Amino acid sequence: MEARATGKYVRISPQKVRLVIDMIRGKATAEAKRILDQTPKKASGLIKKVLMSALANATQNPNIDEKVLFVKKAYADQGPTLKRWRARAQGRAAGIKKRTSHISIVLDEK
Repeated sequence: MEARATGKYVRISPQKVRLVIDMIRGKATAEAKRILDQTPKKASGLIKKVLMSALANATQNPNIDEKVLFVKKAYADQGPTLKRWRARAQGRAAGIKKRTSHISIVLDEK
């Protein structure tokens, strides 16, 4: 039985999120939590929120044993990009892209 959670429109680029997600994919939920607690990246806190949400979703189903859950799938897709402008020399403008992510985690029993 699967349990899933998604964090949408998270204000961090998907490239930065994927660096941390690759560390927890396939791991048990307890081990994934430990890894996220020890990782000094902004993305680790955001991913942990989604992981805890997926765990809470799993506990709502009485058929799922939460002690044997592992991260079956974890991925970060690109969300909409906020486009901003910054003033540059001689009246020019340079574009700034503020990227967003959609973080998804799927848990399953072993």
